[in-house]
Amino acid sequence: MARAIWKGTISFGLVTVPVELFPASESHSLSFSMLDKRDFAPVGYKRYNKTTGKEVPWNDIVKGYEYEKDQYVVMSDEDFRRANVQQAKSVEISTFVDAKSIPPQYFETPYYLVPGERAQKVYSLLRETMRSTNKVGVGQVVIRTTHHLAAVMPVGEALMMITLRYANELRKEKEFDFPPMSLKSTGVTPKELDLAQKLIADMSGDFDPAEFEDTYNEDLMQRIEEKVKRGETHVLTKPEAEGTEPRSAQVIDLMELLKRSIDKTSRGTPQRAAKRSEEAANSDEEEAPVARAATRARKSSTAHKATAAKKPAARRKRA
Repeated sequence: MARAIWKGTISFGLVTVPVELFPASESHSLSFSMLDKRDFAPVGYKRYNKTTGKEVPWNDIVKGYEYEKDQYVVMSDEDFRRANVQQAKSVEISTFVDAKSIPPQYFETPYYLVPGERAQKVYSLLRETMRSTNKVGVGQVVIRTTHHLAAVMPVGEALMMITLRYANELRKEKEFDFPPMSLKSTGVTPKELDLAQKLIADMSGDFDPAEFEDTYNEDLMQRIEEKVKRGETHVLTKPEAEGTEPRSAQVIDLMELLKRSIDKTSRGTPQRAAKRSEEAANSDEEEAPVARAATRARKSSTAHKATAAKKPAARRKRA
């Protein structure tokens, strides 16, 4: 099992739960080396003393804060711990909030909180209480040398801690130019909105992360193999010339794109195709009056036959 990066407790009120913190995610990205483009030799990292010019071993490196020009105060791990002893050893939950009340942009990094020795009972008590009340705990903690806002929540059999961004770490919306929330002011028509809603409904389903695969590493390896095969191992590929502006920036027939998207999605499964066919018959405002009347007549006939089929045999004979 992975090595714990932090040991401490979860505390809420006067209750404490001994836990160990483990990363809940792992990277599968390809590892690349830095090369000198003049001769493609590997470039190494060198830690050197700016006064003597000599290399400094890792064991001799410490953290320092520059409180004045070229004047530093040295900080050890113990100094970081003593800055806030309680939060350096405890995920101190200060409030419980509704599980869906934290906006997604605040979530950052997931960790597993694994119960320590003789902590099974209180661990499961906290986990199942939060699950039954649909609450998550929010508090603060110091991991290594960094202070974090964090949310503690039940995920299956585990308690997971997800570090959160502080409010001042998020840039304000007003710094950017977003379209107003009024669709009318941006030229979106009710029909376009209706079609977009139908497209989203057709594409909707349950979230299953197993359906999504990170194929970029495979794509990169294919590109690497192509360059090796072509003898282009030392060729720096130049960017392609910029073409025309993206299609989304051009004047497009939005209605046509939405209709084609719906048609393409509907063909994905028989159920979606049947659903789209029925919705089209019900909602097409441009359907001719005679055709609409014929559609209603067919539906009425079908409904009458279905009702009659459900009647007992004796009643059908009397009818």
